[in-house]
Amino acid sequence: QVQLVESGGGLVQAGGSLRLSCAASGIIFNSYTMGWYRQALGKQRELVATIASGGRTNYADSVKGRFTISRDNAENTVYLQMNSLKPEDTAVYYCNAQRHSPPRSDYWGQGIQVTVSS
Repeated sequence: QVQLVESGGGLVQAGGSLRLSCAASGIIFNSYTMGWYRQALGKQRELVATIASGGRTNYADSVKGRFTISRDNAENTVYLQMNSLKPEDTAVYYCNAQRHSPPRSDYWGQGIQVTVSS
């Protein structure tokens, strides 16, 4: 059974920092591209950042220079360090695991709330 369990969310003031963690189980972690997505109230889910198994990263323009994604393949965990947070970063953040080579697969965590107050 695949599980992606997010932690580290909460309420923070604008300009502050949070670190999200996502612990994965039930998958061969280093075969997956891991990512963070977010969905604000009334909006579509959007990409925040991804990190491939080899370490290549990709960021949404809105978070470049403020957020850093990293992974620990030994601990089957992906992180999102979020600095200089803005109220517009408020959203439910979802961990995602994607395998692009056969058999293709796509898994999601349950989501965790991040609220940035002004």
